[in-house]
Amino acid sequence: MKPYIGQSIKRVEDPRLIKGLATYVDDVVLPGMLHAVFLRSPYAHARINSINTESAKTAPGVVGVFTGADLNAQCGVVPCASEMPDLKAPRHTVLANARAYFVGHPVAVVVASDRVAARDALELLEADYEPLPAVSDSSTALDKDSALAHPELGTNSAYTWKLANGDIETAFQQADHIIRNRMVHQRLTPMAIEPRGCVASFHAGEGTLTLWTSTQIPHLVRTLLPGMIQVPENKMRIVAPEVGGGFGSKLNLYAEEAICSHLAIRLGAPVKWIETRRENAAATIHGRDQIGEYEVAVKKDGTLLGIKSGTIADLGSYLQLLTPAIPTLTGLMLPGCYKCPAVSIEVIGVYTNKMATDAYRGAGRPEATYVIERLMDLIADELGLDPVKVRLKNFPKPSEFPFNTPTGLTYDSGNYQGALRKAQRVAGWDKLLRQRESARKSGRLFGVGLSTYVEICALGPSKMMAAGGWEWGCVRIEMSGKVTVITGTTPHGQGQETSFAQITADKLGVPLEAIVVMRGDTAVAHFGRDTYGSRATAVGGAAIVMCIDKLIAKGKILAAHLLGVSPKRVEFRAGKFFVKGQPKKALGWNQLAPASYVAKNLPPNFEPGLEASSFFEPPNCTYPFGTHIVAVEIDRETGAVKIIKYVAVDDCGPQINPLLVEGQVQGGIAQSLGQALFERTVYDENGQLLTGEFMDYAMPRASDIPEYVLDSTVTPSPSNALGIKGVGEAGTIGATPAIANAVIDALSPLGIRHLDLPLTPETIWRAIRDHHEMPPARARAAGGRGATLTAKDVRDGRVQVSVA
Repeated sequence: MKPYIGQSIKRVEDPRLIKGLATYVDDVVLPGMLHAVFLRSPYAHARINSINTESAKTAPGVVGVFTGADLNAQCGVVPCASEMPDLKAPRHTVLANARAYFVGHPVAVVVASDRVAARDALELLEADYEPLPAVSDSSTALDKDSALAHPELGTNSAYTWKLANGDIETAFQQADHIIRNRMVHQRLTPMAIEPRGCVASFHAGEGTLTLWTSTQIPHLVRTLLPGMIQVPENKMRIVAPEVGGGFGSKLNLYAEEAICSHLAIRLGAPVKWIETRRENAAATIHGRDQIGEYEVAVKKDGTLLGIKSGTIADLGSYLQLLTPAIPTLTGLMLPGCYKCPAVSIEVIGVYTNKMATDAYRGAGRPEATYVIERLMDLIADELGLDPVKVRLKNFPKPSEFPFNTPTGLTYDSGNYQGALRKAQRVAGWDKLLRQRESARKSGRLFGVGLSTYVEICALGPSKMMAAGGWEWGCVRIEMSGKVTVITGTTPHGQGQETSFAQITADKLGVPLEAIVVMRGDTAVAHFGRDTYGSRATAVGGAAIVMCIDKLIAKGKILAAHLLGVSPKRVEFRAGKFFVKGQPKKALGWNQLAPASYVAKNLPPNFEPGLEASSFFEPPNCTYPFGTHIVAVEIDRETGAVKIIKYVAVDDCGPQINPLLVEGQVQGGIAQSLGQALFERTVYDENGQLLTGEFMDYAMPRASDIPEYVLDSTVTPSPSNALGIKGVGEAGTIGATPAIANAVIDALSPLGIRHLDLPLTPETIWRAIRDHHEMPPARARAAGGRGATLTAKDVRDGRVQVSVA
């Protein structure tokens, strides 16, 4: 039988999704179900003097209207699982108390017999707000005269995180060149196709609560929600049905889930809430939003000596599950693929009157990769070196792995040179450079850019995670010989129903069609740490392999008994147990399973049944890597960017299903394309959200997505039995700097060395216009070695170069 692992098998999940037969949260309809809608603050910061609910309470169909005074004591505070030594945190209750502190902050909830009645009643609520000064700019949030997002804290500083290693002062003293650059990672809105939603149902007789919710983390919700609403964990069932996109935004326990759960108990009826798109934009977590000042010390041959960084991370107005931790991942991964003897890193988390930030696809690693890859290009530009050679010079050799970074991580395995060289071959690197030269001779703005990235995935070691990083799995061979696989991970588009079936089919030697993979329901998958950080297959798949190994060992004992030989003489291959040297006399799972469950003829002390469960905790995270190469052309008149070629060579270890890998990489690149060229979440100076719907928040359309050329290298990880590393975030991490580097390369003949993201047509058009306003001699003087800057760059001091 041909192995399933390595085959591009179409997802077994897809037929029900394509045919519209799948179940999402909004498809859940229960008898007597009520509907909740929320009144949200229109102000970024305001005192709530009063909320008049009388008219709303008497509106047709209304069952109840509740404010913070009614619910907060019973629902507790929204949990944050990030531990920081000096963290100052506001007490964020499920509804605002005396003060609202971001646009979209829920201040009251209406429950009615249907959604229309609830929305009509919402219009009858009369809230008296007294606007307060708001802080919306993280770069000025620490100024002495800044407004305070939380006056009771006395500061907008949430924490300061520092990491230093190596002799950073000596590194900068010995440098031939020091390059400084300010970079902005704009705030982004995840904008999943399916907004959040939940349905809560309470069984009064049993005292049990069932919560259907669009989440990536049903098990963590079951762990955290009891502390809010005081329902014991063993009387709580969390179900994550189909999830229409998460990208990290659904890696959270939100206030609405706790409120609906409490109201289902309080009102004695199921309660449903489905988020609107505007609510999703305002009150579901945002991503990125970091501003950093970065310095690199280098020798004249391009050798990297040290990095200094100072980052201000906008946390928004309160803390969700991982809000404080995400910016620290930027610091941990800042050295990227490179040897760097010394680092000095500081991250200051600040509060503003905006929605909280948290994990968004890549979660800190895109920011780190963007910084180091832009710096590598600036180094090459300043020293007049080939950007490829600068990277190759600073890569660790494959023989140096496991490789210890100055930030305290240990990269498991890598061959960065191999991925880069393969990407060059696939892209036709030399041909692209000739194409660029030809285009420039004719006056066209043509650029070629690359990025080499490494990311931290398969989050597993418990020492790195607040709630333990293991993963659980279970494999059961039914009496019929069919196989049920249960995973504690919660796939929502990654395709683990297919890939886990492939793993199981090969390991057990059964047809793929005989396997069912179950997930997302805590009543079925009793344990789990869910899906985020590209961990599902590397950690969850490894747990499944452990279960299979146990089943095969047990099967050998039973087969030996039935064959009348010692277990030591039994071999297992391709789904058959046989005596060594006698393969024709074999027993398959179809014979062993009924014998095991009927239990009339079992070996002594043999426990009936063929089921095994396992907890797997990896010894280390995994570190996928790759190289992305992009060629672009820019329209001088409009500033529009056209991607001419996109090549990605990613290394996620052995691929269970190349088709799934390709889909994940394609989706990740599309999101990076959005960050690089289109997307930005904008608040005005008063904290008003200006990009609250699709008309205002520009995401790439189908016509903006180029044709990808995808390839891979294979470097197995020693951290799990499958050698796999994870690929769910690779495209999002590798693509943004590659696109940005290509755009800046296209603009470099004009003397433009850096522009902040997103590189919209307007941004580029203005930079081109500003270049023509600035005398070349002045630009060269400002930029160092023959380089020129835009007038705006010089005014803002974005790029500075000093020669030691």
